[in-house]
Amino acid sequence: MLMFVWLLQKYYGSRLESSDDLQTSATTCSLPRCPMPNSVQEALHQVHPEVTKRFFGCGLPFPAKLDGCRLLDLGSGSGRDCYAFSKLVGAHGHVTGIDMTEQLVTASRQHIDYHQKKFGYEKPNVAFVEGYMEKLGEAGIQDDSMDVVISNCVICLCPDKKAVLQQAYNVLKEGGELYYSDMYASQVIPDHMKHDAVLWGEGMAGSLFWQDLITLAHSVGFSTPLLVSASNIVVYDCELKAKTGDIRYASGTYRMFKLPRNAVKTRATVTYKGTVADFPDQLDFDSSHCFKTDEEVNVDGKMAAILQSSRFSSDFKIKPSDGESCSEPKSQVAQPTLNVTLTSNYNDFIFFFFFYASNISGTSMYHN
Repeated sequence: MLMFVWLLQKYYGSRLESSDDLQTSATTCSLPRCPMPNSVQEALHQVHPEVTKRFFGCGLPFPAKLDGCRLLDLGSGSGRDCYAFSKLVGAHGHVTGIDMTEQLVTASRQHIDYHQKKFGYEKPNVAFVEGYMEKLGEAGIQDDSMDVVISNCVICLCPDKKAVLQQAYNVLKEGGELYYSDMYASQVIPDHMKHDAVLWGEGMAGSLFWQDLITLAHSVGFSTPLLVSASNIVVYDCELKAKTGDIRYASGTYRMFKLPRNAVKTRATVTYKGTVADFPDQLDFDSSHCFKTDEEVNVDGKMAAILQSSRFSSDFKIKPSDGESCSEPKSQVAQPTLNVTLTSNYNDFIFFFFFYASNISGTSMYHN
């Protein structure tokens, strides 16, 4: 563990000066399926240029309806996402960023006053702490304290992904959400790649075999992961291509929820009210669920439980189907469809990543 920490602190603390120094397309690949909401575009535009320069994420993990939320960013890096979320949660919300790299935490803190004034807040609503996402309690993050946990291409840098997801689950309130982007591999990463500093720093040695995500999420208590978006990652460096062989990589953004232990998973008919800010006509919840305003949609018990238990409960009319559990078949409930717009460099891996990861329950075992 200490070796991995040292490698990453050195790579991100001193070796990388900007996102241009990365050897893959990770920072630009996980594009949203739809144009970003105006509020997100505005928030990102107002982040200090020096903060944006040192952004190393691989996606856009910006879920809807964040006003007033308490939010935690795992692996906050330069603080770009934290400052954007600082705008989105509003003066009554709060954002905490945690990172293990002292240089990045110190650099992030330098811009707190700038963004407070930029957003017109009476006091700062963002804080940065140094610590490990596998040990959030030691960093002062309390259990059952967060509405949303986000992460942007950082979990792939951690060798113990189960510990990270377990910690995220623990600090979330019931109904809370983990919404994150990360790198995934087309096969299990061989051990010999895990000793290469550059492969670790680029996220390639630590990328999870994508089929293992569902099993891993269930093992710590989360609901089935819902795929929001994904795209192919291009490896620019010829030496890295040679080291990784036929392994292919993709960036994926997923959302999963901490449902109440007694949540009733019953099929339901749901109607979106059009009340989520920036989404008056339809809410694209994930790649398989698009809710148009005032249109009834049949959903399975898992989705019904998510909508009923999460911060989106007031935005839907939910009518349970009497006497039917989520395990009971119902022919008139449509199977999830591939409601996505594919990015460039389409290939078989991305097709399977999109289709199977979002529509089929995982059966593979998690590989340590």
